[in-house]
Amino acid sequence: MPSNQTLEQAVNWITKADALLITAGAGMGVDSGLPDFRGDQGFWRTYPALSAQAFTYLDIATPDVFDSMPEIAWGFYGHRLNLYRNTPPHAGFARLLEIGARMKHGYFVYTSNVDGHFAKAGFDTERIVECHGSIHYMQCQYVSCLDEGIWSAESFTPQLDKHNCHVTSALPLCPSCEEVCRPNIMMFSDFTGWNDERQSKQLGRYQRWLAQAENLVVIECGAGTNVNTIRKLGESLDAPLIRINTNEAFSKKSNAVCIELPALQAIEAIYQRLQTTCR
Repeated sequence: MPSNQTLEQAVNWITKADALLITAGAGMGVDSGLPDFRGDQGFWRTYPALSAQAFTYLDIATPDVFDSMPEIAWGFYGHRLNLYRNTPPHAGFARLLEIGARMKHGYFVYTSNVDGHFAKAGFDTERIVECHGSIHYMQCQYVSCLDEGIWSAESFTPQLDKHNCHVTSALPLCPSCEEVCRPNIMMFSDFTGWNDERQSKQLGRYQRWLAQAENLVVIECGAGTNVNTIRKLGESLDAPLIRINTNEAFSKKSNAVCIELPALQAIEAIYQRLQTTCR
Protein backbone atom coordinates (compact mmCIF):
# COMPACT_ATOMS: atom_id res chain seq x y z
CA MET A 1 0.00 0.00 0.00
CA PRO A 2 1.14 3.61 -0.53
CA SER A 3 2.31 5.46 2.55
CA ASN A 4 -0.12 7.57 4.53
CA GLN A 5 1.88 10.65 3.54
CA THR A 6 1.55 9.83 -0.18
CA LEU A 7 -2.20 9.25 0.11
CA GLU A 8 -2.68 12.39 2.17
CA GLN A 9 -0.87 14.50 -0.42
CA ALA A 10 -2.91 12.98 -3.26
CA VAL A 11 -6.18 13.53 -1.42
CA ASN A 12 -5.18 17.09 -0.47
CA TRP A 13 -4.60 17.97 -4.12
CA ILE A 14 -7.88 16.36 -5.18
CA THR A 15 -9.97 18.12 -2.52
CA LYS A 16 -8.52 21.51 -3.51
CA ALA A 17 -8.97 20.96 -7.25
CA ASP A 18 -11.80 22.35 -9.36
CA ALA A 19 -11.05 20.11 -12.34
CA LEU A 20 -9.77 16.55 -12.75
CA LEU A 21 -7.76 15.37 -15.74
CA ILE A 22 -7.67 11.57 -15.90
CA THR A 23 -4.87 10.29 -18.13
CA ALA A 24 -4.47 6.62 -18.92
CA GLY A 25 -2.29 4.15 -20.77
CA ALA A 26 -2.53 0.41 -21.30
CA GLY A 27 -2.00 -0.38 -17.62
CA MET A 28 -5.45 1.05 -16.88
CA GLY A 29 -7.12 -1.92 -18.58
CA VAL A 30 -5.07 -4.71 -16.99
CA ASP A 31 -7.38 -4.96 -13.96
CA SER A 32 -10.29 -5.46 -16.37
CA GLY A 33 -8.44 -8.45 -17.80
CA LEU A 34 -7.12 -6.74 -20.93
CA PRO A 35 -3.59 -7.42 -22.21
CA ASP A 36 -1.20 -4.46 -22.36
CA PHE A 37 1.13 -5.97 -25.03
CA ARG A 38 4.17 -4.79 -23.05
CA GLY A 39 7.02 -6.03 -25.24
CA ASP A 40 6.86 -8.92 -27.68
CA GLN A 41 6.59 -11.47 -24.86
CA GLY A 42 3.33 -9.94 -23.67
CA PHE A 43 2.07 -9.75 -27.26
CA TRP A 44 2.99 -13.36 -28.02
CA ARG A 45 1.33 -14.66 -24.84
CA THR A 46 -1.93 -13.18 -26.10
CA TYR A 47 -1.43 -14.14 -29.76
CA PRO A 48 0.65 -17.36 -29.90
CA ALA A 49 -0.46 -17.94 -33.51
CA LEU A 50 1.33 -14.74 -34.55
CA SER A 51 4.38 -15.74 -32.52
CA ALA A 52 4.47 -19.05 -34.41
CA GLN A 53 4.50 -17.08 -37.66
CA ALA A 54 7.36 -14.89 -36.32
CA PHE A 55 5.28 -11.71 -36.21
CA THR A 56 6.20 -9.02 -33.72
CA TYR A 57 3.77 -6.39 -32.41
CA LEU A 58 5.42 -3.81 -34.69
CA ASP A 59 4.87 -6.10 -37.69
CA ILE A 60 1.15 -6.50 -37.15
CA ALA A 61 0.26 -3.06 -35.74
CA THR A 62 1.03 -1.26 -39.01
CA PRO A 63 -1.33 -0.06 -41.75
CA ASP A 64 0.46 -2.00 -44.51
CA VAL A 65 -0.87 -5.36 -43.28
CA PHE A 66 -4.43 -4.40 -44.24
CA ASP A 67 -3.24 -4.35 -47.85
CA SER A 68 -0.77 -7.26 -47.82
CA MET A 69 -2.41 -9.64 -45.29
CA PRO A 70 -5.97 -8.41 -44.59
CA GLU A 71 -7.20 -11.70 -43.09
CA ILE A 72 -4.37 -11.70 -40.53
CA ALA A 73 -4.69 -7.95 -39.91
CA TRP A 74 -8.39 -8.31 -39.13
CA GLY A 75 -7.71 -11.55 -37.25
CA PHE A 76 -5.65 -9.46 -34.82
CA TYR A 77 -7.82 -6.35 -34.72
CA GLY A 78 -11.04 -8.33 -34.91
CA HIS A 79 -10.05 -10.31 -31.84
CA ARG A 80 -9.27 -7.07 -30.01
CA LEU A 81 -12.58 -5.54 -31.09
CA ASN A 82 -14.50 -8.54 -29.72
CA LEU A 83 -12.40 -8.56 -26.54
CA TYR A 84 -12.98 -4.87 -25.80
CA ARG A 85 -16.68 -5.19 -26.52
CA ASN A 86 -17.13 -8.20 -24.24
CA THR A 87 -14.95 -7.11 -21.29
CA PRO A 88 -16.53 -4.88 -18.62
CA PRO A 89 -14.39 -2.00 -17.28
CA HIS A 90 -13.16 -2.53 -13.72
CA ALA A 91 -14.61 -0.65 -10.75
CA GLY A 92 -11.83 1.94 -10.75
CA PHE A 93 -13.42 3.67 -13.73
CA ALA A 94 -16.61 4.35 -11.75
CA ARG A 95 -14.57 5.62 -8.79
CA LEU A 96 -12.74 8.14 -10.98
CA LEU A 97 -15.99 9.22 -12.61
CA GLU A 98 -17.50 9.90 -9.19
CA ILE A 99 -14.45 11.89 -8.06
CA GLY A 100 -14.42 14.02 -11.21
CA ALA A 101 -18.17 14.64 -11.16
CA ARG A 102 -17.87 16.33 -7.75
CA MET A 103 -15.64 19.11 -9.06
CA LYS A 104 -16.74 22.52 -10.28
CA HIS A 105 -15.46 21.98 -13.82
CA GLY A 106 -15.81 18.22 -13.75
CA TYR A 107 -13.35 15.95 -15.50
CA PHE A 108 -11.73 15.23 -18.82
CA VAL A 109 -10.12 11.98 -19.95
CA TYR A 110 -7.00 11.84 -22.11
CA THR A 111 -6.10 8.27 -23.02
CA SER A 112 -3.87 6.43 -25.45
CA ASN A 113 -6.08 3.35 -25.12
CA VAL A 114 -8.21 2.43 -28.13
CA ASP A 115 -10.57 0.13 -26.22
CA GLY A 116 -13.40 2.61 -25.62
CA HIS A 117 -13.67 1.59 -21.97
CA PHE A 118 -14.04 5.08 -20.53
CA ALA A 119 -17.16 5.62 -22.61
CA LYS A 120 -18.34 2.10 -21.75
CA ALA A 121 -17.90 2.92 -18.05
CA GLY A 122 -20.22 5.93 -18.36
CA PHE A 123 -17.85 8.83 -19.01
CA ASP A 124 -19.28 11.53 -21.26
CA THR A 125 -17.93 10.97 -24.78
CA GLU A 126 -17.71 14.75 -25.17
CA ARG A 127 -15.11 14.72 -22.36
CA ILE A 128 -12.73 12.11 -23.76
CA VAL A 129 -9.64 12.44 -25.94
CA GLU A 130 -8.52 9.17 -27.54
CA CYS A 131 -5.16 10.37 -28.78
CA HIS A 132 -4.43 7.15 -30.71
CA GLY A 133 -7.98 6.71 -31.99
CA SER A 134 -10.56 4.04 -31.27
CA ILE A 135 -11.04 0.47 -32.47
CA HIS A 136 -14.80 1.09 -32.44
CA TYR A 137 -14.49 3.30 -35.55
CA MET A 138 -13.28 2.57 -39.07
CA GLN A 139 -11.74 4.44 -41.98
CA CYS A 140 -10.48 3.62 -45.47
CA GLN A 141 -6.89 2.40 -45.61
CA TYR A 142 -6.09 4.49 -48.68
CA VAL A 143 -5.07 8.13 -48.44
CA SER A 144 -6.85 8.95 -51.67
CA CYS A 145 -10.14 7.86 -50.06
CA LEU A 146 -9.78 9.52 -46.66
CA ASP A 147 -12.54 11.98 -47.58
CA GLU A 148 -14.98 9.14 -46.93
CA GLY A 149 -14.43 10.00 -43.28
CA ILE A 150 -14.84 7.86 -40.19
CA TRP A 151 -17.72 5.53 -39.42
CA SER A 152 -18.81 3.26 -36.59
CA ALA A 153 -17.62 -0.35 -36.47
CA GLU A 154 -20.87 -1.35 -34.75
CA SER A 155 -22.18 -3.38 -37.70
CA PHE A 156 -19.02 -5.51 -37.96
CA THR A 157 -18.94 -8.67 -35.81
CA PRO A 158 -15.72 -10.54 -36.62
CA GLN A 159 -15.78 -14.33 -36.79
CA LEU A 160 -12.31 -15.71 -36.12
CA ASP A 161 -10.08 -18.72 -36.52
CA LYS A 162 -8.17 -18.12 -33.30
CA HIS A 163 -5.74 -20.97 -33.93
CA ASN A 164 -4.34 -19.13 -36.95
CA CYS A 165 -5.41 -15.59 -35.99
CA HIS A 166 -7.43 -15.21 -39.19
CA VAL A 167 -10.78 -13.55 -39.67
CA THR A 168 -13.21 -15.99 -41.30
CA SER A 169 -16.17 -13.67 -41.80
CA ALA A 170 -16.38 -11.22 -44.70
CA LEU A 171 -13.80 -8.47 -44.47
CA PRO A 172 -15.16 -4.99 -43.72
CA LEU A 173 -15.06 -2.72 -46.76
CA CYS A 174 -14.91 1.02 -47.33
CA PRO A 175 -18.39 2.13 -48.46
CA SER A 176 -16.84 4.44 -51.05
CA CYS A 177 -14.11 2.43 -52.85
CA GLU A 178 -15.14 -1.03 -51.57
CA GLU A 179 -11.57 -1.91 -50.59
CA VAL A 180 -10.71 -3.45 -47.22
CA CYS A 181 -10.96 -0.79 -44.51
CA ARG A 182 -9.04 -0.50 -41.23
CA PRO A 183 -9.66 0.67 -37.66
CA ASN A 184 -9.40 4.40 -37.02
CA ILE A 185 -6.29 3.83 -34.90
CA MET A 186 -2.90 5.47 -35.15
CA MET A 187 -0.53 2.58 -35.87
CA PHE A 188 3.22 2.28 -36.17
CA SER A 189 4.57 3.94 -39.34
CA ASP A 190 1.18 5.59 -39.79
CA PHE A 191 2.64 8.78 -41.21
CA THR A 192 -0.09 9.83 -43.64
CA GLY A 193 -2.81 7.19 -43.48
CA TRP A 194 -4.50 7.86 -40.17
CA ASN A 195 -7.61 10.05 -40.35
CA ASP A 196 -7.34 12.30 -37.27
CA GLU A 197 -10.58 14.22 -37.84
CA ARG A 198 -12.34 12.65 -34.86
CA GLN A 199 -9.34 13.12 -32.57
CA SER A 200 -8.96 16.77 -33.63
CA LYS A 201 -12.52 17.52 -32.49
CA GLN A 202 -11.82 15.81 -29.18
CA LEU A 203 -8.67 17.89 -28.70
CA GLY A 204 -10.60 21.09 -29.37
CA ARG A 205 -13.12 20.27 -26.64
CA TYR A 206 -10.28 19.35 -24.27
CA GLN A 207 -8.45 22.63 -24.82
CA ARG A 208 -11.62 24.64 -24.17
CA TRP A 209 -12.23 22.72 -20.95
CA LEU A 210 -8.61 23.05 -19.81
CA ALA A 211 -8.76 26.84 -20.22
CA GLN A 212 -11.48 26.99 -17.54
CA ALA A 213 -9.56 25.07 -14.89
CA GLU A 214 -7.94 27.16 -12.17
CA ASN A 215 -6.92 24.33 -9.83
CA LEU A 216 -6.32 21.29 -12.00
CA VAL A 217 -5.15 17.93 -10.68
CA VAL A 218 -4.00 15.03 -12.86
CA ILE A 219 -4.49 11.35 -12.03
CA GLU A 220 -2.43 9.21 -14.40
CA CYS A 221 -3.08 5.46 -14.55
CA GLY A 222 -0.91 2.82 -16.17
CA ALA A 223 1.04 4.97 -18.62
CA GLY A 224 4.43 3.51 -19.53
CA THR A 225 7.66 4.98 -20.84
CA ASN A 226 7.87 2.94 -24.05
CA VAL A 227 5.25 5.08 -25.82
CA ASN A 228 5.33 8.05 -23.48
CA THR A 229 2.61 10.32 -24.90
CA ILE A 230 0.52 10.17 -21.74
CA ARG A 231 3.41 10.53 -19.29
CA LYS A 232 4.74 13.57 -21.14
CA LEU A 233 1.33 15.25 -20.91
CA GLY A 234 1.21 14.89 -17.13
CA GLU A 235 4.76 16.16 -16.80
CA SER A 236 4.13 19.18 -19.02
CA LEU A 237 1.08 20.60 -17.25
CA ASP A 238 1.41 23.11 -14.42
CA ALA A 239 -0.68 20.94 -12.12
CA PRO A 240 -0.12 18.34 -9.40
CA LEU A 241 0.37 14.84 -10.79
CA ILE A 242 -0.73 11.60 -9.11
CA ARG A 243 1.07 8.87 -11.05
CA ILE A 244 -0.17 5.28 -10.64
CA ASN A 245 2.01 2.59 -12.16
CA THR A 246 3.03 -0.92 -11.14
CA ASN A 247 6.47 -0.88 -12.80
CA GLU A 248 7.38 2.73 -13.61
CA ALA A 249 6.12 4.77 -10.67
CA PHE A 250 8.65 7.59 -10.74
CA SER A 251 8.71 11.25 -11.74
CA LYS A 252 11.13 14.18 -11.69
CA LYS A 253 8.20 16.60 -11.43
CA SER A 254 8.35 18.51 -8.14
CA ASN A 255 4.59 18.41 -7.49
CA ALA A 256 4.06 14.71 -8.14
CA VAL A 257 3.38 11.67 -6.01
CA CYS A 258 3.89 8.16 -7.38
CA ILE A 259 1.92 5.11 -6.29
CA GLU A 260 3.41 1.74 -7.20
CA LEU A 261 0.22 -0.29 -7.46
CA PRO A 262 -2.17 -1.59 -10.11
CA ALA A 263 -4.69 1.03 -11.20
CA LEU A 264 -7.75 -0.45 -9.46
CA GLN A 265 -6.01 -0.92 -6.11
CA ALA A 266 -4.52 2.58 -6.12
CA ILE A 267 -7.76 4.27 -7.18
CA GLU A 268 -9.67 2.40 -4.48
CA ALA A 269 -7.13 3.49 -1.84
CA ILE A 270 -7.46 7.14 -2.92
CA TYR A 271 -11.26 6.89 -3.05
CA GLN A 272 -11.54 5.41 0.43
CA ARG A 273 -9.22 8.07 1.88
CA LEU A 274 -11.32 10.75 0.17
CA GLN A 275 -14.48 9.32 1.72
CA THR A 276 -12.92 9.56 5.18
CA THR A 277 -11.54 13.06 4.60
CA CYS A 278 -14.76 14.51 3.21
CA ARG A 279 -17.06 13.33 6.01
